[in-house]
Amino acid sequence: MREDKPIDKATISHDLTEPAAESYPADATAEKAKQRSRATRLLEILDLERIEENLYRGHNEVSGRFRLFGGQVLAQALRAASNTVEDRHVHSLHAYFMRAGDAELPVLYEVDRIRDGRSFTTRRIVAIQDGRAIFSMSASFQVDESGFEHTHSMPNVPPPEELEDDLDVVASLRERHPDLSPMAGRARPFEMRSVFPLGSTAWQQHRFWNPVWIRFPLDISPSADADDHQRQMLARCLLAYSSDMGLVSTALLPHGGEVPRQSVQMASLDHALWVHRQLPLNEWLLFHKRTSTADGARALTHADFFSRDGVLLASVTQEGLLRTIS
Repeated sequence: MREDKPIDKATISHDLTEPAAESYPADATAEKAKQRSRATRLLEILDLERIEENLYRGHNEVSGRFRLFGGQVLAQALRAASNTVEDRHVHSLHAYFMRAGDAELPVLYEVDRIRDGRSFTTRRIVAIQDGRAIFSMSASFQVDESGFEHTHSMPNVPPPEELEDDLDVVASLRERHPDLSPMAGRARPFEMRSVFPLGSTAWQQHRFWNPVWIRFPLDISPSADADDHQRQMLARCLLAYSSDMGLVSTALLPHGGEVPRQSVQMASLDHALWVHRQLPLNEWLLFHKRTSTADGARALTHADFFSRDGVLLASVTQEGLLRTIS
């Protein structure tokens, strides 16, 4: 195992999971060129290193003096659990973020095989850095079954083809908006198109909801070296990653203009994800985020994932830290 010197946690930025955009407005062309490499890197780090039975090591998207992105830990923990399960898919996971992850250290994932039933399988996963647990998760897997079906409808929003890419929108801004995330303008492993363009008048209105179209830019469709189960497993790991993108910050929408974004400390506390149906591969999904309440320096946020044709695919709920700092 690699020996890494622990860094001073006090030097880690309170609101960054990697360095902020180097320029603002950002260079959209340069960031778009990075997007596919970011997606490739995400697939690489989801291919965990098996150390021994039920123990895996995961590396990080990027390295530096900042905290790990919670979506990465969620996705890698789910991949570790999925590696111990056959012929069934994850349908729910419940996770707690206990300590800030260190982006300079790899993460160990220890899987506990709680139960293997005829229809359901349960796994418990602990993520460890520097000998301490930073994250824990329970995940439930189910064999494919038929049953009753219903779903509520998707919000009436423009399709992604009628919206600008978020990277282009940020690049066109004339000045930095105090409510805009320091991560705005940086390439992510997903294409993103916000229904309310970032920095626009509509975006600045006090709202409780924020719909965004997202799409993974690389092809994970059928190939000779992966079966349908493996592709669906990978799609659900990617969904877990994306389910943490900008979710806590949704709780700031009703408070636009009250305090600058840089004066707010945010972090995921716990996270629950339910996958209702098979996930389409490489298609646009509507990531419909909303917040229901905030109090006591904590906020509750929710989101639904819809397919292009309006079918509810997955749901997520998260409680996050929302604290003003001096």
